[in-house]
Amino acid sequence: MDRLRPEGERETTEPGQPAPTVRGLWSGLAPVTRGILLMMASTLGFAAMHVLVRYVSAELHPFQIAFFRNAFGVVVFLPFMLQTGLAVFHTRRFGLHGFRALLNVAAMLCFFSALSMTPVAQVTALAFTAPVFAAVLSVLLLGERVHVRRWSAILLGFLGTLVVLRPGFQSIDLGSLLTLVSAVLWAATMIVIRVLGRSESSLTITAYMNVLLAALSFLPALLVWQTPSLATLLWLLLIGILGTLAQIALAQSLKEAEPGAVMPFDFLKLIWVAILGYLLFAELPDAFIWLGGAIIVLSTSYIAYRESRLRKRRAPQDPPQM
Repeated sequence: MDRLRPEGERETTEPGQPAPTVRGLWSGLAPVTRGILLMMASTLGFAAMHVLVRYVSAELHPFQIAFFRNAFGVVVFLPFMLQTGLAVFHTRRFGLHGFRALLNVAAMLCFFSALSMTPVAQVTALAFTAPVFAAVLSVLLLGERVHVRRWSAILLGFLGTLVVLRPGFQSIDLGSLLTLVSAVLWAATMIVIRVLGRSESSLTITAYMNVLLAALSFLPALLVWQTPSLATLLWLLLIGILGTLAQIALAQSLKEAEPGAVMPFDFLKLIWVAILGYLLFAELPDAFIWLGGAIIVLSTSYIAYRESRLRKRRAPQDPPQM
């Protein structure tokens, strides 16, 4: 006979059925929900990494921090590469991978340098402009056609940048300029990735990115090298872990759901950074940074939405990728 249970209590699983696992619960979520949660996780990871770069820059040069971020990133990504062995490095486009890595290293050096000298919230808000620059470069370099609505979104993004910088009302500091340079370089990197994606797998692209970035960032790090303390080395390890996991979460988020559905949540990055920046550095972003950042994210979200719609329309005409 079944045991008697208190009134109102019921079994959560059927007799003989295993209890639900975390993987099962995750699989049961709608793809758009998984995408949003992954995007939220990536924003928290990137925000924490940005703040830690600012914190560690009090002891180490940003060039050296960039090297350790990439070196520890290789360690974190190593299990993924070991699953396929050396086959993941098979490519006929090594030169393009190398060019992408050069752009990426230059962007990272500029960005980390900006974090060492400018409030993290301001740097984060200006970094949102990378997709806006990418939309412009796709017209100039790839010959993509852009109609009135996307041009309006691009102009809106630049308007948000002006709101953050307020030229004419305050001087534009070096850190803000370096952030914009890094955004342009990252935008160029996005264009190269788009070209590589026509023939290379995402795992190959990521594997080359990790290995080449670690190798190329070692050279500028040597110029300013100083041996970090054990405590600083642990912070650097955490920077590498956070940056790599946040990148993986972002990539998976864009696989789970349409960019237009998840990109608006990228604004959370500014909220996390504002909270952490205030707690650690007593930096409080002003209303112009919040307003400008929101305008830029609105612009990039619409650009991502339109690009995803256009990809869907072109899909039937595109040749299948092997």
